[in-house]
Formats: sequence, C-alpha cells, structure tokens
Amino acid sequence: MASPHEGHGSPVASSVVSTETNPTDLTEAAFAGFDLIVVGSGFFGLTVAERAASQLDKRVLVLERREHIGGNAYSEPEPETGIEVHRYGAHLFHTSNKRVWDYVNQFTDFTNYQHRVFAKYQGQVYTFPMNLHLINQFFGKSHSPDEARALIADQASEIDTKDAQNLEEKAVSLIGRPLYEAFVRGYTAKQWQTDPKELSASIITRLPVRYNFNNRYFNDTYEGLPVDGYTAWLKRMADHPNIEVRLNVDYFAVRDLVPHGTPTVYTGPLDRYFDYREGRLGWRTLDFEQEVVATGDYQGTSVMNYNDIEVPYTRIHEFRHFHPERDYPEDKTVIVREYSRFASDDDEPYYPINTAEDRAKLESYRELARKEARERNVLFGGRLGTYKYLDMHMAIGSALSMFDNKIAPHLTEGAPLDGSIDA
Repeated sequence: MASPHEGHGSPVASSVVSTETNPTDLTEAAFAGFDLIVVGSGFFGLTVAERAASQLDKRVLVLERREHIGGNAYSEPEPETGIEVHRYGAHLFHTSNKRVWDYVNQFTDFTNYQHRVFAKYQGQVYTFPMNLHLINQFFGKSHSPDEARALIADQASEIDTKDAQNLEEKAVSLIGRPLYEAFVRGYTAKQWQTDPKELSASIITRLPVRYNFNNRYFNDTYEGLPVDGYTAWLKRMADHPNIEVRLNVDYFAVRDLVPHGTPTVYTGPLDRYFDYREGRLGWRTLDFEQEVVATGDYQGTSVMNYNDIEVPYTRIHEFRHFHPERDYPEDKTVIVREYSRFASDDDEPYYPINTAEDRAKLESYRELARKEARERNVLFGGRLGTYKYLDMHMAIGSALSMFDNKIAPHLTEGAPLDGSIDA
C-alpha cells in the first residue's frame, strides 16, 4: 500500500466541477482568459490540466460532454447496496513506470489489491491466464514445468506459426488446439462477433502460457485500487484553483467560441474532430447489464470469464471483491455482465479494431493532426485522440510526456506545437 499523503481522505471541493445547464448560452467571454483548453476529463486530459495548473501556474478550462468527471474511469456507489461500481467496465490500476506511480500517489492511496481472473468452460472453473494449474486441471494430470512445455509444444506443432493464415491457425500454432478450443475460440468469437477463422492472424502476436502456478493477471511492479475510488481520485486531480471544469458541454457546439490560437488538447475521437473526412475509424464497444443479487457473494471473485460460445456475455464482474476491506452488505451484491460488439455510429468507442483499412485512414488523420497543430495549436491525445488502446497508466505516462515535451515549452517559451501522433 502506498504511503498515506495528507488530504487524500478529505472531501473534494464541490466548486471544482461546475455543471453548465445550458451550454448553448455560452459566449466567447466564457472561454477568455484561459491559457489552455482541455477537451475531455479522463486521465489523459486531467493529467495535462493538473500539470499546467500546478507546475506552470496556467489557467486551464476542461470541457466534458458527459454529466460527470473522469471519462470511462468514472465510478459511483450503487444506490441500493453502496457497492462502488465502475460504470464503464472494470478499471484495474497497474504499472511498472515509477514516474507514473509517484505521480498518481499525489492524489490517492492504493489498496494492495492484486487482480486475479478465473475462466469458466463447460461447467468447470479454471485459473487464468493459462498456467501450470490450468494445464494440470484441464488435462487431468500433474505435469512438471518441463513436461507441460513439451506437451504444449507438441500440440502447437500442428501448424507452423509462420504459415498461419488467420487467428485460429495462429492461436493453434502458439498453444495447441485443445487449449485454443477451450479458452480462445468462443471468447474471441464473442468479442469480435466473427468466427476466428475470418479474423486476421495479426490480431494476436502471442498467447502467454505460464509454466508455474502464478495466477496474478498482471506482472507489474505496482498494482492496487484507489482507496476512496476512482471518482475521488480524479476530482482531486482537478482540485486546483487554476482549473475550471465544465460538464455537459459538447466541444463541437462551442469550439468556434474558443479564441483562435488558444492551445487545446483534444482527447475525443480523432475522426470525429475532422468530421470523418477520411472515413470512420473502426471500434469495438461494450454493453453492460447490472443486477443486484440477493446474496453476499455471487461468484467468489471479482471477474469470471465465460468461454463457452453459447453464453452471450464475455464476463461477469462482481464489484464487492475489488474492495474486500470495505464494509459492504452481507445479503446483497452487485454483478455486471459484459457484452462485446462492433460499435455503431452512436456507440461509445472502447477498443480500436485497427484493420489495414483503419490504419490507412489513421495515417491520413495523423497528417491532418500535424497540420491542425501548426494552424490552430491543437494537440491530440488519449485513447480516442490517438486511436490506440491505452491502459490508465499508459494514458497518464503519455500525458506527462506531452506536457514535458510539447505543452510546457509552448506555454513558457512560445515553442511551436508538434502535432505528431506517434505511430
């Protein structure tokens, strides 16, 4: 657990986040006097805002289209039980980047939670990721690490990795057909709504198998959950007199009111910013089905994967298990079933699909982004703004780098903004 810091348990000033009830009434005066505009209040945007405010004494305006701060990391207590639920899917903080770890510990203490996942297949529950325990249980025999390696290598020899033409063949070439059929085929088909035979082999580069009994999901140096929850953490990042957050404001409805040349960090969808002129980028999205169940413990763990193709959801979260140290009800629990599908135009984008067609469009958007930085002082960041899948620690690390290398030199020395988006 991180060392406690003064103020972490204190209430967050409610004046930090102001809700604009009628954003269409905003005028140019509402955007005057700010040194930096940040579009989006997720981890990337708030990291940039906090650094500019606290390190450079600059005034920052954060615009958020939702009714709450925090982007997809937003969490809230379920009203009936008080159990903290992550509204947009489970968020597990982990990193081996000491700079990121030291930075986030300014705003929250962390529990000693270590994430462990289990997978259900044909009525049996297995540890996951695939490890020596899973191999022994699945094949009904005790194997030494060397014996298990030899077993999987023999099964994987069915297909040479370099000859794999699709995801199924690539997976079989890495872990063998029995483990693929049980733990990859059905889950992948549900995630992508596509038969793995029709998916590109490039989607997977490796399928890790541990030849020991380690069942920690992550191997990072630092891991835990914020003691007071994600929303409290995010609000503390914005709790600075130089930061103003406006909720329920669609940037595209007001961007013409922003004074020309005001440095702006945009963290929304990259293609949306440019009115989809190079075409829409492909995303997967998630749907969630939440239920309060009349039991003190529904599944005995925080996350259970469902690998059978016949089960429509990919996994069930039981949020009480993320915080066993809390005093939650003993007769009720909250579960959330998660479903994966391709995103339609009106859906929340979660994961970039990144097909060859998407990558061609992305290169065109990257060139537009470079031009936008030169002409309008706009930078693009975060998962949506770069069309990259970024874990929380990666988003924070990327924001710190953007601040150091681009924003701070611009705000202090007038250096031109580099609008390049890393490939």
